[in-house]
Parts: sequence; structure tokens; C-alpha cells
Amino acid sequence: MVRSGQQLHQEIARISKESSEEDFAEVAEQLNGLSVSEVTYLLGRLNKRRRAIVYRLLDKGLALKVFESLSPASQSDLLNALQEHDTAEIFLGLNPDDRVWLLDELPATVATKLMQGLDVEERDETAALLGYPEDAIGRRMSPRFIQLYPWLTVAEAMQRVRNDLGSAESIYYLPVVDDGRKVIGEVRLRHLMSHDDETTIEALMRPTHTAEATEDAEEVARRTARRGAFAVSIVDHEHRLVGIFTLDDAVRILEYEESEDVSRQGGVEPIRRPYLATPVMRLFRSRIVWLLVLAVGATLTVQVLEIFEDALAQVTVLALFVPLLIGTGGNTGNQAATTVTRAIALDHLQPRDIFRVLTREVRTGFLLGLTLGMLGFGITGFFYDFDVGLVIGLTLLAVCTVAASIGGIMPLIAKLVKVDPAVFSNPFITTFVDATGLVIYFLIAQAVLPEIS
Repeated sequence: MVRSGQQLHQEIARISKESSEEDFAEVAEQLNGLSVSEVTYLLGRLNKRRRAIVYRLLDKGLALKVFESLSPASQSDLLNALQEHDTAEIFLGLNPDDRVWLLDELPATVATKLMQGLDVEERDETAALLGYPEDAIGRRMSPRFIQLYPWLTVAEAMQRVRNDLGSAESIYYLPVVDDGRKVIGEVRLRHLMSHDDETTIEALMRPTHTAEATEDAEEVARRTARRGAFAVSIVDHEHRLVGIFTLDDAVRILEYEESEDVSRQGGVEPIRRPYLATPVMRLFRSRIVWLLVLAVGATLTVQVLEIFEDALAQVTVLALFVPLLIGTGGNTGNQAATTVTRAIALDHLQPRDIFRVLTREVRTGFLLGLTLGMLGFGITGFFYDFDVGLVIGLTLLAVCTVAASIGGIMPLIAKLVKVDPAVFSNPFITTFVDATGLVIYFLIAQAVLPEIS
């Protein structure tokens, strides 16, 4: 009988306390009947110790596939819980680009020790990728590919594919190079298989996309995903082929970057691992720094309230609308920032578009403020006083216009100074707009209400 994931979870929890060889054998049989995705999901719900127990129960082939499906941070956690010989065996079984992902998450001493355990060829391949900048596509490419030459026949090309079938990153995308290793085109495996043996590669090849090894990995990943290509050729500054970058790796990078952006927009450092597998102290560290920064920023709001303390004392009803106004301003700014940040991520906007974005967001914010302001004026004027309603209406109009403008241009400014736009997004914009909105509110109140001197 095959158990559900929940039943296996409970059984693993039991045998980790009171274990016997029979228990381990039974659970191992159940685990090895699961798919890679099912085992990965189960590992994500276990703590560090139980995760190591489960992983050791997997057959070697399944264990490596499961390990490759984990995020680099989760791989690092698992290696820390395994025995040294297990770690070395797993590391040796990875492709060079996957090793680099993992090494980026490991402490330097552990990384160095693992590198020393590789043979010369494997170490050289991995070290070559590590030599590129941290965010460069060269660090994420695979140096294992099958290259063809234009003068080869289909029969000769197919023999090359068969010879490297077990080691190549992809057999479906075959870059074509000249005798100087410069990329001149590509051939798909389907085209090879559908033509006569004597047909030359030159007759079959077509233009291909390339990216320089020093280009930003996220930008190359987005181009690759947008084109829907199996892979792209990665070249050096002289356009010589040094690796390939596949579509599945592009999706992996985009998921990684998307998770990071979403976390930072919410004022949290990305944890890069399943929630239930993340220690509480790591959750604490991912949140506390941002909370401290935002708490310091919130003192601006307190200082503004202190400056206009007399105005609040003279017209106490103004205090009732402070949460409404700063909340509306913050939400408007966040909407604009999220929209623009997403447009930047999809390569729809560049820093040079900042004035076009500003113009559009001023108009959008004005329309939002006009709508909300008229509503606020009508409701507040009916329940309180015409003058108070006018203050609320004008403030909503001004705050929405300012908030949308600031929220729209801040991500572009971040991009211009080479900072992650998500960092400049919701948390900081909310704090800034809160203080600015209060200043606008009290200045309008002073201008409209005669009782405020």
C-alpha cells in the first residue's frame, strides 16, 4: 500500500525517534515509489535532521534528481546535514553550472573543500564558470555542449550527438561554429533526423541568438524565455563559443528573481527555501533588518505630527482622517511602484523613459485623486462640515497625484543607479509618502480652515 505524503511525514517523524531497520526499509520502499516532485515536496515539509534521514533512504538515481530539483539554498542546507562522503558524492554528480549555483550558497571553507575533491577536468570546468562576475550569464551557462561545423554531413553530426549523448547539456540545440570557434548558426536535432545522411550542416543551419558571457543573467534569461528558444549560445568578447544557456535554466533564474522581488517589495529578505524547512531564526533575520529600517523611517511621520500639533489641537476632527489619508497615499504609491517594477522586469521600460512615466503617473494619480477626492468631499462635508470636506477632498487629490508620481519614478531611479528596483519599492515609498501626505494635509488645512492660525 502506497502511503500519502502526510502519512509518510508522520512515519518519518516516528522512526526518527524510535527507529528500527524494518521501519527504515519499509519507508525507503515507499519513498522510492514516489516521483521526484513528490519527494521534493516532502523534503520541503521536514526539518533539517529528518530531511537528511529521508534523503539517505533514496536510491542513488532518484536522490540526484531530487537534489537537482531543490533550490540552491535548500541544497546547501541538505549538504550541511549529510555526512562528508555523501556530500562529496552528490557534488561530483552535478553539472558544472549546477555546482556553481550550489557553491554560491555554501561557506567559503566548505566550497573550497568540495572543489578540491573533484578531478582536474571537473574542477577546471567549474572554476571557469566561477571566474565570471556573480550576476553574469557566464556563471549560469553550461560548458558541456555539442558543437557542429558547416562542412560536416548529417551522418557525421549524428555520430557526434551519439558520442556525447550522456554528457551534453542539450542535444536538441546544436550550435554551429567556424574553424575559429565563432558562432555562425544553429541546427535542431529534428532537422538532422529528417534529412539525408549526405546533406551538409551548412545547408541546414539557420541564424541563432547569442549572448556575451559577461551580460546580466536575468536579462539573458528574459530574452531566452520571451523567444521560446531551446537554448542560446554564450560567447566571449570575440564571439567565440564558450557555453550554452538552456530554457529550463532561464525559467529557474526568473523564478529566483521573481521570488526575490516579491519578498523585497513586502519588506522581507528572500529565504530561498520552503517555508516549513526554514529555521525560525532565519525567518527572524529575514525580517528584522527591514523592520528596523522602516521603524526609523516612520519617525518622519511622528516629526510631522509634532510640527502640526497646534493645528490638531485647534481642529481635533483632523486627527480622525490621518489613517485614511496616509493609507490612501501609501496604497496609491505602491500600486504605481508595483506596476512600473513589473514593467522594468519585463523589459518594457528603461531609465530613459522616466519622464514619460512621470507624465503618465501624474495624470493617472490626478484622476484617482479627483475621483476619491470628490467622494471624500461629499461624505465628509455631509457628516462634518463643508470646510473639513474641502480639506479632505483637496488632500486626496494632491496626495494621490504625488504618491503615484513618486511610486512610478522611484523604481526607474533605482534602475539608473544600479540598485534593485524592488528595494526602492513598497516599504520605502510608503514611509516617504506617509510623511509627505501629512505635510500636504496640514498645509491645505491651514489654508482652508480659518480657525487654524
